Amino acid sequence: MKIMKGIARFLGVDGDRSAPPPRYVGLADGLVITETHAEAWYLLGSSNTDLMSEAARDAEQDQASSALARTLAGYDCHLKILWSPLNAEDYRTEAEKLFSAGDYGAWTELRVRRLEELELPTRMLLLGVRISERANQAKARGSRGVQDALGIGSTSVSQKEIARLDALARRLGRQLETTPWKAQPATVELLAWMIAREQRRGTPLPAPDDQGMITGAKLAQLTRGRVLPYPDHVRVLDQRGETVGWSAILTMDGFPEEMETPGPGEWLRSVAEITYVPELMDDDEPGDISALPVNPEPSVRFKVLHKRDALKQIDEIRRLAKEQRQSAAKHSAGETAQEIEETEDTMTSLSRDMKREDVTLLEDHPRLIVSSDVSLEDLRSRCDAVIGYYGGVGIEVSVAAEEQRELWLEAQPGDMLRVPDLMHTRTVGAFAGSWFWGGAAVGDDTGPVIGYLTGSTPGVVRNDLTGGSERGDATTTAFIGRSGRGKTTAMMLSLLDSGFRGSFVLALDFKGDMGGLVSAGQRYGLNAHLIETGSQFAGVADLFTLLSGESAERAQTEVPAQLGIALPQHLRMRGAETPIQSAVNEIIAEGDPATWKVIERLRQSPDELTRETGDALYELSLTGLGAPFMGRPVGASLITPSPGIWVVQVPGITLPSPDDARDDWSVHQRLSVALVHSLLAYGISMAGRKDLRGLRKVVAVPEVHVLTATREGSSFLQYIARVGRALHTALVVDTQDPESLASLTGLVEQMTTVFGFQLTTPEQQDAMADLLDLPKGAHTRQLIQAIGVDVTQEIRHGHCIMRDRRFSSATVQFDVPSVEMLQLLNTTPKADAGATGGGPLSMSKSAYEEANA
Repeated sequence: MKIMKGIARFLGVDGDRSAPPPRYVGLADGLVITETHAEAWYLLGSSNTDLMSEAARDAEQDQASSALARTLAGYDCHLKILWSPLNAEDYRTEAEKLFSAGDYGAWTELRVRRLEELELPTRMLLLGVRISERANQAKARGSRGVQDALGIGSTSVSQKEIARLDALARRLGRQLETTPWKAQPATVELLAWMIAREQRRGTPLPAPDDQGMITGAKLAQLTRGRVLPYPDHVRVLDQRGETVGWSAILTMDGFPEEMETPGPGEWLRSVAEITYVPELMDDDEPGDISALPVNPEPSVRFKVLHKRDALKQIDEIRRLAKEQRQSAAKHSAGETAQEIEETEDTMTSLSRDMKREDVTLLEDHPRLIVSSDVSLEDLRSRCDAVIGYYGGVGIEVSVAAEEQRELWLEAQPGDMLRVPDLMHTRTVGAFAGSWFWGGAAVGDDTGPVIGYLTGSTPGVVRNDLTGGSERGDATTTAFIGRSGRGKTTAMMLSLLDSGFRGSFVLALDFKGDMGGLVSAGQRYGLNAHLIETGSQFAGVADLFTLLSGESAERAQTEVPAQLGIALPQHLRMRGAETPIQSAVNEIIAEGDPATWKVIERLRQSPDELTRETGDALYELSLTGLGAPFMGRPVGASLITPSPGIWVVQVPGITLPSPDDARDDWSVHQRLSVALVHSLLAYGISMAGRKDLRGLRKVVAVPEVHVLTATREGSSFLQYIARVGRALHTALVVDTQDPESLASLTGLVEQMTTVFGFQLTTPEQQDAMADLLDLPKGAHTRQLIQAIGVDVTQEIRHGHCIMRDRRFSSATVQFDVPSVEMLQLLNTTPKADAGATGGGPLSMSKSAYEEANA
């Protein structure tokens, strides 16, 4: 038998090229069972490596190397990287559980259409491990032909065997779960999809039975497709015999002796970066052609050698090199080839390292599957792009000639190694350096889609402003960056999603450019209102009205404090605060209190000081800043504690700094502080009301540096941030000054998500790096500097670095789902908010594409 195997290996036919295709007998969660053996299959998680620090990368790569050497040693493994097209229809189904307010169906449809345009694939990492040889495999091979001919073949799997295999798979899975790959058993539905997709089966995937298994006829229908092999590709045929796809299997023939990571050494992670330019079709315009991703699918069968076997192999190579060196020294030339000496030294060093550390050898057989649904010429263009890309980093790749069938079968789950000729032996550290699980990943697992990744791997990005409380996590989100980079528009998109989730959204718009949020909300049926300063909105911020329910008692102290802030200093010095409190108490006792009634009571008093106080406050109530909190209402109150969006615009306010003495405050500053006092008191009362604990609440503060400049504002922000989880209240802030934000320890500690847009000064960039959990240094500064511009150095709106609740960071593009929405949310000075009667601005398609570039 050994002689026959040796002859087969010499002739290049080792590896059982002629073996029949795998015959599946059962699928279950985490298990693929064939007639001859059983494999455990796991779905691997991705690590966010694009912006990971060098120390963190080294540590994680060491963990992966250790997992390969300890956990997978001796197993036959099969790593597959697949690309799943994004099914936008799934988001429509998910939206039924996410959204509940307004015309969320139209909002969802808008996002679904946009996702269909983007066509973002999702990377799937799957690892198969052969865990058992089936006892009846020899019998099955021998009797299969007779049974099939007689029609009595059986593919049943006993429950006892299923239980044993499940225990083996779960035991190994618990070990792989603690690795950087965070492995989880692949669901039976995922395994069925993986098997069926290789033959482009158009039929619906079968559902598992009551025991969670897919067997019998349901399993057979997954592999009823037809595949025709050709010298340099295979063709996939549909049920009518027509070609529906072309695939070519490429082999990786040679690797450089040394490869660096980060860099060319990440040969498995980098498959997402390969692009090609398709040929121009008859109906295409020259401007329509752009580079498209190839998305080759690696299939790597590998086996980690036990350290004993690896050391034995290394010692044989070292001894052979030593004998060659000694033989050369005996000849007259006395010179030894440099390669022989280097080999001997390398093997000696490697043997020493393996005895000291968790290092061993690994044998792998990497293949790349390139597919096209367009044409054979398109397939060959894709193959050329893959070969050229890897050639640029010193890796030899070629299309396997005359062995496409064998290699295609070899790539199937449950098959075996068929073509062992191109085997590579490397250390587990070198294989871990391929970073097959690396790339870009950030955001929530579920929730509204806000945009897409722009890093080394594609995918959608999700973020739910109101999801922190449900997870028992912090609830603060920060948008940070210089003006004009799209952070306020990004915030408004997220607030819209919160509105559709049935949240109460209060936005304190100090700059006066968020009217588009109301326009967009009303366009899609949300309860949205715009409130501005001025006599037409008199009384909307009256604390007697705002502090309702269980918060009503607070008005008895908050209203006098507010009027005392607005009061001229000379009246305060004469003791005017006492008559104000007395008038407040009397108005409350009469019922139906209001601040304007307090002022009228003061004006009608026979006491001179009290009357002067009332007259002064009355005159101030006629101003644009005074009317909202102490003017006589001209209509019903607009702000109510119910689901909806309220944008309170107070542009032009001037708040004093903490160092300014109160005696030096101007009239404008006094009224600004008093108006903000109303809004902050309302925000705190809304968050703390027990009867509103079940209501999702969002308090958004654009240009938050306006509040951080005052003690009251800083206290408010830190209070909402700290109690947000318990009170189901999310805080959203927007600022151009990360340095001042970083000084609010109570706020920074509660940040669950940070969106970092472009900044240009080193000090601000370093402060941003801290908030994004990125290492300080020239590289990070350069990254933050470049995040807001494209390759032509033009502004790239909505492009930022996102740090999620897991402290992972990646580059993200906020995506506006339509041109109309971009017009509605326009924050430029020329924008005219639809809520005040103006229509959306006109904007060309090119402007929209630029914003989403």
